[in-house]
Amino acid sequence: MQETSTSDTWMPLRVARKQSVAQDIVLFELTHPDAKPLPEFTPGAHITVQVPNGMRRSYSLCSLPSDTHSWHIAVKRDARGRGGSCSMVDTVQEGDLLPTLPWANLFALQDNAASYIFVAGGIGITPILSMVRHLLGQGQDNFKLYYCSRDAASTAFMQELSAPELAGKVHIHHDYGDLAQAFDFWPVFERPQNAHVYCCGPTGLMDSVRDMTGHWPTERIHFESFGAAQTAFADNSAFDVVLNKSGERVQVPANLSILDALRACGHSVSSSCESGTCGSCRTGLLAGQAEHRDLVLRPDEQARHIMVCVSRARTPELVLDL
Repeated sequence: MQETSTSDTWMPLRVARKQSVAQDIVLFELTHPDAKPLPEFTPGAHITVQVPNGMRRSYSLCSLPSDTHSWHIAVKRDARGRGGSCSMVDTVQEGDLLPTLPWANLFALQDNAASYIFVAGGIGITPILSMVRHLLGQGQDNFKLYYCSRDAASTAFMQELSAPELAGKVHIHHDYGDLAQAFDFWPVFERPQNAHVYCCGPTGLMDSVRDMTGHWPTERIHFESFGAAQTAFADNSAFDVVLNKSGERVQVPANLSILDALRACGHSVSSSCESGTCGSCRTGLLAGQAEHRDLVLRPDEQARHIMVCVSRARTPELVLDL
C-alpha cells in the first residue's frame, strides 16, 4: 500500500537540531520555518530532501507520526555512496533550511494487526522506530523488535530502545562483522503466527528474513530496502542518454545517476525512493543495453524499461522514451 500527503510542492524545513546518535549516524530535527504545525504522517513514511550538493535523497521519518511540532530523520554517512549522505552530514548545520517534498509511504503499517514482528538492520531502524513509537502512543505493546547491528557504537537510538518499558519487547543483537555471529531468525519464523512482519535493512538481512518466512502468507511480510547492493557491479563510468522525443543528448558522469543528470539539464522525471525499489522512475528504454541495478524490473521487462535512479549503461549510449 502506498500513501502520500496531499501536496506535491517543495517545502523548506529548518534544521532545529543536529545530533550524533551512533557512529556515522546523525539525527536531524526539522521544523517549519514559521513555527507552524507540520502535517501528521503515517508510520513508515519518508520524505525527499534536496541536499546541499543538489542531489535528492529520501530518508525515513523516525519520529512519532502524530507529533506536528517536528519531524526527525537519521542519516548514515556512507563514504562509498553517491555523495548524498556525505553532503547532509558534513554540510548541513543547525539553522539551515532544507528543501523537502511532502511525505510518502511505501512501507505502511497495517492497522489493527493481531501483532507485529519488526526486524531492522543498521540504519534500517528509522522507519521501524516510527512504527514502534506509534504503537506505544496508541497504548499497544503487541510487537517485538529484533535490531541487528555491528556493535553498540553503531547502534542508533540505543538508549531509547533499551528503556525499561521496552524490556522483553526489543532484542538488540551485535554480530561484530562476523557472519558466523549473525542472528538466527529461524526460531522466530519457524511457526507462522498471526502477525505482520516488517523488515528494513541491508540486502543480506532481508534475504535471510525472506528465506525464513517463505512459508508465511505473503500478505503479512513487508520489506523496505535501501536499494540494490552495488558491490556486484563494475565501477561507474560516463555514458550518454538520448531523449527520443527531442533528440537531446545528455551526458551522465560517473558520479551522477541518470535521474540526477536529467534534472541538472532541467528535465522533470517522477521518482520517490531513488534507491531502485519503488518503481516510480520507470522509463522506457528504446535502444542500448542497460546495467540494471534495481529490485523492481522482471527479466522480461529489462529490455524495454530502466529505473533511471540507480541503473546505468553497458553501451556508450541509451535511448530513452522521454
